Amino acid sequence: MNDKQLARYMKALGVETRIKLLQLLKKQPYCVNALAHHLLITPAAVSQHLRVLRDLDLVRDEKFGNFVHYSLNQETFAMWQKEIGELFKV
Repeated sequence: MNDKQLARYMKALGVETRIKLLQLLKKQPYCVNALAHHLLITPAAVSQHLRVLRDLDLVRDEKFGNFVHYSLNQETFAMWQKEIGELFKV
């Protein structure tokens, strides 16, 4: 991962609501309405945050009937963990 990509990830994670979203999604997949309920924000706001996280491949979506459930992309998180570890290695 180059410096520009790393900066993009860090900028996306610099928003408290996105961190809260990721913390919820670490536990289990959720649909937009359930995330909105937990975060006390509108479904539209959740969707906007999820779009940013999906664009960075941090979140995956899977359709179940009329609902879309979101979950963490474990592969991206593993790569991110490695990159952050390298960044802070002395």
